[in-house]
Amino acid sequence: MDEEAFNMSVRKFLKKLGVTAQREIELGVREQLDAGQLEGEAKLPTRATVSVEGLPSEIVVSGEIELS
Repeated sequence: MDEEAFNMSVRKFLKKLGVTAQREIELGVREQLDAGQLEGEAKLPTRATVSVEGLPSEIVVSGEIELS
């Protein structure tokens, strides 16, 4: 395995994931704020799950997004 190529490929995927997820989260939060379904002081529990074919388990990252 070429460690450098592998590392760059993982980083490229994570960058794409991060940019896409951020855009979708921001859009969803704004829509819910506009609809009155969220308040500007909200804290949103979060969980991201990544599955990689060929690996035996999913990668789960949990956290919280604060709106203020």
